[in-house]
Amino acid sequence: MGPVRLEAITWERLGDLLADRLLDLKSADGSPWPRIAFDGAPAARPGDLAQRVSDVLGIRGRPSLVVGTEGFLRPASVRLEHGHQDPDSYYDGWLDTGAVWREVFGPLEPGGDGRVLPDLWDPVADRATRSPYVPLPPGGLLLLHGPLLLRHWFPFDLSVHVLLSPGALRRRTPGPEQWTLPAFERYEAETDPGAAADVLIRADDPRHPAWNG
Repeated sequence: MGPVRLEAITWERLGDLLADRLLDLKSADGSPWPRIAFDGAPAARPGDLAQRVSDVLGIRGRPSLVVGTEGFLRPASVRLEHGHQDPDSYYDGWLDTGAVWREVFGPLEPGGDGRVLPDLWDPVADRATRSPYVPLPPGGLLLLHGPLLLRHWFPFDLSVHVLLSPGALRRRTPGPEQWTLPAFERYEAETDPGAAADVLIRADDPRHPAWNG
C-alpha cells in the first residue's frame, strides 16, 4: 500500500462523519438496502465502529442492522479440521461464505424480502444459534463487520478498513490468538485492504485514530 494522507480524528467524530456519508448512500445494483463493510482484524475492533455508526444513524432516522461474521463461522469439526492453530484454515476455511451469501446478502438483493439472519452458528457452544430473522426496512443499511472481508467479492456499496500496523496488530492481539497473524500478513499481500477500501482508518493508537475521509 502506498502512502495515504490521514487526518487525526476522535472516534466520536469519526462515527458522526461516517454516518453523514451513509445517510445518502445508494446501492450500486438498485437494491433498496445499501451494504457496508467494516473490515479489520479482531484486535482493531471493527464491530465497535460499526455499532457506533449504527447508533448515530438511528438518532438521525436511518435504520441499520449490524451483523458480525463471527456468527457465521463453520462448525468446529470443519473449521478445525487441520488443527486449532492453522493460519491457512483461518484464512480460507473458517467463514461460511455460502451462509453469508444466502442469509445476509441474498435477502438484500433487488427483489429480496429484507429479512436477514443476524447469526447462524455459535462458535463457542458449537451449535446453531436459532436466532430469528430480522426485517430490514427498505432504505435500511447493512453494516457487516469482521476480518478478511474484502477478499470474498461480497457486494459492498462502501467499505471501511480499520488498519493496524504489523507491530500494533502483534501487540494488541492476545497471546492465544497470535497464530492468526500470518493470515493477516497474507491478506495484506494478496488483497491490500487499505488500498481496496473506500475509507481507511488507522487505529494503531486506540485513543487517537486517523482516517482518509
